[in-house]
Amino acid sequence: MKRWPVILALLLLGCTRHYDVVVIGGGAGGTCAAIEAARGGARVLVVEQTPWLGGMLTSAGVSAIDGNYRLRGGLFGEFTDSLAARYGSYEALKSGWVSNILFNPRVGAQVLRNMANQAGVELRMGTSLCHSERRGKSPWKLTLSDGTRIHARILIDGTELGDVAAALGVAELKDRVTVQDLTYVAIVKEYDHPVAPVKPEGYDPQLFRHCCDTWDKDMMLSYGRLPDGHIMLNWPQSGNDYFAEYLDMTPSERTRAYEEAKQRTLGYLYYLQTELGYTKLGVADDVYPTEDGLPFFPYFREARRIAGRDTMTVEAARHPYDFDLYTRAIAVGDYPVDHHHNQNPRREELSHLWFGKIPSFSVPLGVVIPVETEDFLVADKAMSSSWEMNGGTRLQPVVMGVGQAAGALAARAVATGRHPHEVPAGEVQDMLLDHGCYLLPFLDLKPSDPGFRELQEAGVRGTVRGVGRTVGWSNETWVQLPE
Repeated sequence: MKRWPVILALLLLGCTRHYDVVVIGGGAGGTCAAIEAARGGARVLVVEQTPWLGGMLTSAGVSAIDGNYRLRGGLFGEFTDSLAARYGSYEALKSGWVSNILFNPRVGAQVLRNMANQAGVELRMGTSLCHSERRGKSPWKLTLSDGTRIHARILIDGTELGDVAAALGVAELKDRVTVQDLTYVAIVKEYDHPVAPVKPEGYDPQLFRHCCDTWDKDMMLSYGRLPDGHIMLNWPQSGNDYFAEYLDMTPSERTRAYEEAKQRTLGYLYYLQTELGYTKLGVADDVYPTEDGLPFFPYFREARRIAGRDTMTVEAARHPYDFDLYTRAIAVGDYPVDHHHNQNPRREELSHLWFGKIPSFSVPLGVVIPVETEDFLVADKAMSSSWEMNGGTRLQPVVMGVGQAAGALAARAVATGRHPHEVPAGEVQDMLLDHGCYLLPFLDLKPSDPGFRELQEAGVRGTVRGVGRTVGWSNETWVQLPE
């Protein structure tokens, strides 16, 4: 009988799955972290609540890339190349005027799933994290909602809101003034017959009266037209943006707020149908496998933000050589500081944040590494970025690049038996350059050009410097030539 405890312990041990890297949340950053870590030789698991990978790119319906059109490198470049191949060309992706790269969210999810499968990433979809703990230097011990027990050498938060970091008590930046508007996006299409409009709860047509003040109604709809003819409803001007301080809410309060945001979007659609004459417009029945045809969750422009070993700020973007963050650069962005506060009661005092001008910029490695928690990284909007700068770092290409860097860092830490903060930035930069990533936003050479790697390496050493400038919606940096 004395043998039974030993046998039971062995059986329980056998039921525990062991991974080098576990990513909780298959968002845009989390997915890229998983793919890069797997390519770096780590055994990787992604735990994702929805059936799709991609987060805001797919599950939230924001299938219009913001920026980095001339900075397509790394996994972001692979993703957009795959989209271009699917639709026939990059020109085919310019179907709506909000972006040069639009796509059906279902197609985007398929592309990311293929990339993850090819990298050898293991997936547990429709599952969430229930419990996590770690004592001393032992692995992370995780329990999933399906009862699976997991040990992980490194844990990565790839959730939309930084939920894992919050649950672990990771220190956060405290500079938030308010939260940006969220949007419950809808993918709609024009049917060949009239669609019976359904008046949503609390419908108020006055909310949408000014949606065409700047553009006429057809121009407004063409904003988010996808290559297959579907339309992304994500209109900020008296459209379907919605304000709620969701980061400070309880789970039940969030659920109510998200439902109200959904009703706002359905109200906007009802307005288009009944007031603007789009009688054949309705929620697409061939995109989301949800009961109402809407995305799995809203588009969140903001998450909790960890206090990291580096913090990206607007000043660091505007004056990179006044800081040393560029020496640890791992991802790039070229979009303005884009804040959405139209629905916020405090919008007038926040108006200076709308499209704040910055040149193209780099993000340093330390934004994914908390100041205290060991063997834990973030890979999405919860990176260590100031509240104002979040308006520039939250965009999809930046999040994908930062996620890829988090994956490279995790793989390198596993391979060398170090904690992530002990891995020099240069080792991560080498991995990223091996995979065609931009470290600095120099437009002089593309990843496929001879000399690209050498230019990027000289840039992070500081032997070559760039000059940034604001040029409309797509900002630029070019190498500064010696006088």
